[in-house]
Amino acid sequence: MSTSRTGLQDVGAAPGADVLETRLTGLSTEEFARDVWARKPLLTRRASDFSDLFSSDAVDELISRRGLRTPFLRVAKDGSTLPESAFTSSAGVGATIADQLDDTALWRAFADGATLVLQALQRTWGPVGEFGARLSAQLGHPVQANAYVSPPQSRGFDAHYDVHDVFVLQIGGTKRWLVHEPVHPDPLRDQPWTDHRSSVAEAARGAAHLDTVLEPGDVLYLPRGWLHAAEAQGGVSVHLTLGIHTWTRYALAEQLAQAALAALREDPRMRGTLPLGVDGPDGEIDRVREHLIAAVTKADSAPRFHRARRGQGRPAPLGPLAQLAAVDGLGPDTPVRLRAALEARLEGSRLITRVGWLDFSEADLPSVSRLLDGEARVAGELGVALVGRLLRAGVLVPAGE
Repeated sequence: MSTSRTGLQDVGAAPGADVLETRLTGLSTEEFARDVWARKPLLTRRASDFSDLFSSDAVDELISRRGLRTPFLRVAKDGSTLPESAFTSSAGVGATIADQLDDTALWRAFADGATLVLQALQRTWGPVGEFGARLSAQLGHPVQANAYVSPPQSRGFDAHYDVHDVFVLQIGGTKRWLVHEPVHPDPLRDQPWTDHRSSVAEAARGAAHLDTVLEPGDVLYLPRGWLHAAEAQGGVSVHLTLGIHTWTRYALAEQLAQAALAALREDPRMRGTLPLGVDGPDGEIDRVREHLIAAVTKADSAPRFHRARRGQGRPAPLGPLAQLAAVDGLGPDTPVRLRAALEARLEGSRLITRVGWLDFSEADLPSVSRLLDGEARVAGELGVALVGRLLRAGVLVPAGE
């Protein structure tokens, strides 16, 4: 069964705080992992005041003043998505490419009952990006943020399931949610709901697992595969959806298989040509299977997994002017720290991050190792020359940034 809780009120959670507990669920990470994660929906009433993350004013700012382009916005009405040409245009002198949001066209679509979907807010709205990065670090899975802005009594999308987990944060207005049990549990990223369209439609006609109205401050967690549809009530509804793009055992199996195949490429026996006149695999499959099993047994998928993981996210924002000022003002007392969300790993004498890799001498390795805990340190403790190199590479940032 789904669970409902009354959460905590903590707007100003510290940067290192457990955001699951303080902002989203009222449960510790351990409780959430044990009882809820990937298992069942969780409704948390009055989880937090989210006005510090997003608002109706933020919607207007993004659409009318930020020069957003597609694909940072979708428009949907009655289950269908409008073509981009219906709400984009050029923006005059110096901005003539016709893929920019047209605020007049969007106003008309919204007034006609369309839902506006601001996508990838982790890239365009700072508070949402910072919160998503903290949640991603806590969960160990990449996080994407979208905002859904619906006029009164409107429905943007038909019942469907997502191929990622979601936290729905109600920001403004109210929205009714109908949640049904999965027809295809734990779907992979290439198994969208449209592959099961008829089953989804049939299940959505049955009794709902959860039928509830979200109010500002409420949070709804849905594991991937759970069917859902939502409809705004008497006023404009604004909610954030934090999509958790979960790593799966199947993804690990893919990484393991790729590592094994890479090893088999280096085996002359496996590169060998099949015997002349072979009609099929019957005479060779057992031999190939034996070598494949041996390769899988020996394969180390960790490097491939970590590369894929690094590719799924971005490091914390870096201001070029602040970084230049730090380089120019560098001295023994300059405080620095590792740039957040770098996914930095020291493999031997090589530091591998989301912004590239660097090799170090044996003398520098102890200082590099100390930096990986993310704590602030002064340049003189680490070596001014080393810190200068890491600042220029975008690996270190001023500790106040």
